[in-house]
Amino acid sequence: MSDTHTHHATYTEAAVSAPGAHLADPAPLGLAAFALTTFMLSTVNAGWLPATVEPAVFGLALAYGGIGQLAAGLWEFAKGNTFGATAFCSYAGFWLSFWYLTGHTDFGDASPTDIDHAVGMYLLVWGVFTAYMTVAASRVSTAVLAVFVLLTVTFLVLAWGEFAGSDGVHKLGGYFGLLTAIAAWYASFAGVTAFTWKRPIAPVGPRS
Repeated sequence: MSDTHTHHATYTEAAVSAPGAHLADPAPLGLAAFALTTFMLSTVNAGWLPATVEPAVFGLALAYGGIGQLAAGLWEFAKGNTFGATAFCSYAGFWLSFWYLTGHTDFGDASPTDIDHAVGMYLLVWGVFTAYMTVAASRVSTAVLAVFVLLTVTFLVLAWGEFAGSDGVHKLGGYFGLLTAIAAWYASFAGVTAFTWKRPIAPVGPRS
C-alpha cells in the first residue's frame, strides 16, 4: 500500500506541476532583445541617424534580435507558453531575415521601384502576422498588448512608406518603431524587476 501511495503521489505531482517550472522566465530577455534592436533600427528609419550607418544594426539583428529572441522562444516552448514561443521565435526569424535581406541580398537587375515594393510586401506580411498576434496579446497584459498594437502600426506604416516611395511616411514608421521599443523595454523592465525585487514594481495590467 505504501509503494502504491508513493507512486500515485509522484504521478499526481508530475501531472499538476507546470511545464518548465524550473526555468527562469525568458520573456524579459526576449522583450529586451526585441526592444534594443528595434530602437536602433528605428533611429535610422526616423532620420535620427543617416541611412549610411544602418549596417550598425546588422550585428544586433543577428546576435540579439535574432539569436537572443530565438533562445527566449525555445525556452518559452519548454515552459509550455505557446504565445511567447510563437512570438519570440517568429520575431527572431524577422531579425535574422532582416540581417540577410539588408546585408546579403543581391536584387540583380530589379528596378528601385520593384525593390521598394518587395520590401513593402515583406513589411506588410509581418504586419498581418503581428495583427493576429495582437488578438492573442489582448489576453496577456496591457503592457504586452501595447507592444503588439504599436508594432502592428509600425509594420503597416513602414510598408506604406515603401509602396508609396515616401520618406516622410517612412520616418513616421520610424517614430512608431521607437514607441514600440520603449513599450517593449517597459514590459521587459517589469518582468526582470519583479523577479529581483520579489514583487511587481511596474504595473503591466494582467488581462487573462
